[in-house]
Amino acid sequence: MSQAIDYYFSLPSPWAYLGHGPFAELVSAYDLKVNYKPVVLVELFAETGGMPLGKRHPARQRYRMLELQRWRAKRGLDFHLHPKHWPFDSRLADGVVIAACEDGRDPDGFLRRAYAAVWEAELDLADPATLIELADQARLPGAALVERAASAAIGGIYDQNRQDAIAADVFGSPAYVLNGEVFWGQDRIALLADALKSGRAPFHWQAV
Repeated sequence: MSQAIDYYFSLPSPWAYLGHGPFAELVSAYDLKVNYKPVVLVELFAETGGMPLGKRHPARQRYRMLELQRWRAKRGLDFHLHPKHWPFDSRLADGVVIAACEDGRDPDGFLRRAYAAVWEAELDLADPATLIELADQARLPGAALVERAASAAIGGIYDQNRQDAIAADVFGSPAYVLNGEVFWGQDRIALLADALKSGRAPFHWQAV
């Protein structure tokens, strides 16, 4: 039986974009069952002590730019550090992922295109027409998924994902939860790979 892993992310996250390819390779190598769980990052930050980018100290903002450049080189990617349509309201784009999953469809092809659309092509993922085109390119029913993504039912799942994230001690994007153990950040994928390879029992938080 395939192991299940919860994948918390949001499409505006550059770190989720940087990590998606390597994560997908692990999914394939270990035949993982992925529970895709998009979350509203601003709300998640607010409830877990994080701060939106614009409110962080300038030193933290400058360091973020260094890290983006380092990981851009490390991953061999070519993307804009300040894409034209970023930040954007992620609800509709994230909702397409949820709608696809609810329809029993694999959202990976859409995610790959959507991440690249933001950071490489500088497209507007708050635009329904753009999302329809990206979904269609991934051989998904774009118009139907975008329409459903705006529904109250999908909004309810989106909110539940946030509650699930908080209950799982997830506070940022991307986060991968394997057997209750949280691996936060695309720079923890190597550690996630180690856990999968060894088959070890999950590590848990312990009070000092």
